[in-house]
Amino acid sequence: ASTRSSSTAIVKRGMAAPATVFLESMGPMSFLGSQALHFFTPIIDLVFNAKEVEQVARLLERRESAARLIALIEAKSATKRASAQ
Repeated sequence: ASTRSSSTAIVKRGMAAPATVFLESMGPMSFLGSQALHFFTPIIDLVFNAKEVEQVARLLERRESAARLIALIEAKSATKRASAQ
């Protein structure tokens, strides 16, 4: 699982703000968040690609990945906003 590809998918779908809030609020409980994503994958699959959801869930299982993913999402979101102006 790649934090870069996950962050790109999140920003491409316009989900940067909700994803960042989710990741920051779930920081201490990132492992539980990853398990929730695994559990809800069949439902989330209706909106998102199941492979991408699984990648994010695997990333959340490791504490250091959440902080890196947040930084990448914010950087890519800022770049997207700058190019839109």
